[in-house]
Amino acid sequence: MIRIAPAGRVLAVVAATSLALTACGGGGDTAAPASSSAAPSSAAPAAKGDGTLTVGTLLPQTGSLAFLGPPEFAGVDAAIKEINEAGGVLGKPVTKYDTDSGDTTTNIASQSVDKLLAQKADAIIGAASSSVSESVIDKITGAGVVHFSPANTSDKFTTIKDNGLYFRTAPPDKLQGRVLGDLIIADGSDTVGILAMQDSYGTGLADQVAKTVTDGGAEVVERVDYDPKAADFSADVAKIKAKNPKAIVLIGFEETAKVIQELIKQGLPATKHKWYMVDGNTSNTNYVKMPKGTLKGVKGTIPGAAAPEDFKGKLTAVNPKLEDFSYAPESYDAMNLIALAAEAAKSDAGVDIGAKLAEVSKGGEKCNNFKSCADLLKAGKDIDYDGVSGPVEFNDAGDPAVATIGIYEYGADNKYPTKALEYRTGNIAG
Repeated sequence: MIRIAPAGRVLAVVAATSLALTACGGGGDTAAPASSSAAPSSAAPAAKGDGTLTVGTLLPQTGSLAFLGPPEFAGVDAAIKEINEAGGVLGKPVTKYDTDSGDTTTNIASQSVDKLLAQKADAIIGAASSSVSESVIDKITGAGVVHFSPANTSDKFTTIKDNGLYFRTAPPDKLQGRVLGDLIIADGSDTVGILAMQDSYGTGLADQVAKTVTDGGAEVVERVDYDPKAADFSADVAKIKAKNPKAIVLIGFEETAKVIQELIKQGLPATKHKWYMVDGNTSNTNYVKMPKGTLKGVKGTIPGAAAPEDFKGKLTAVNPKLEDFSYAPESYDAMNLIALAAEAAKSDAGVDIGAKLAEVSKGGEKCNNFKSCADLLKAGKDIDYDGVSGPVEFNDAGDPAVATIGIYEYGADNKYPTKALEYRTGNIAG
């Protein structure tokens, strides 16, 4: 696969011009019966299933990524609705409990995990934030429960100790960083400034962007890893201003709104410098109150293929107020894969599900929804689930081997359309 870049460099990313793919409050509990990794190690307790697949969600209802919560919850709910309409898992409806992941400024995630483990969750879907997942992964996988994130992108999870029980449908940041770096080069910027939040997500993604633009012949003239909890970003922005880069990369969460205000205050608007954002801050809610045109022309990258229209219909059927579909496909696929792995294992125990997740994602007869895949399993067939988010196909680390990144552009209303300018699909290891 080839991407267009200076000096004819050959890369493992291509532009995908269509959606056809073969292959990041209080946790109210909701029971909804109708509504990476290598093989598990002996370190995970051999928890026994009770015959009912119980899934907990650990997704943001509050905190810096709360805008990602609604589409993620909707993706899980849409999948469970179809699964239960098809007869459930192991002949019984799936049970679901919803909790809040909050963010790293609180202890909400840890409390939510305790609650889900007490409710005998076999698998936990979440968190959206890589740092939040990192803070609870030991507790989840140590209990013999599958930890499955639809939005974690930090490269750390590729090698983290997880007892063979951590999986994700979102690609590691090495791919998003390559796509964003290539975009900057293709847009003609040879000097780049990076403002990145200082955590596993921010610094890891900044490292990959910096490597890609440097490999492409550009220069990172200034990089600032800042404290996202800081009350003021004037000194951080001043360092970028002093180097006057043509492109400015903003890697963060909701605090990016304050960073943007400081960029404008110091004379670095998007009309004079090319701004680029990432999935953690490419939002349609954080900037709408800013003066019209503040973000016009700003580009951002979000992992994942576009949500097809019929899939959007499934999502809005469970949440009519839904406007943003980010990570909904990945959440939907996560739930389906967990259910299919339980069917393949003939067990709802977390360790048994974890042992079958890679198997149901590749190598067998292709299918793309729970019912058709489950029918094949019941007929004794090996399956290869191809999801809405892409082919998935877990590698030995529990990462999707192939993934898609969308490139979006803001309009004068400080919002970006749900359909990207383009989608680039590539091999994670490329």
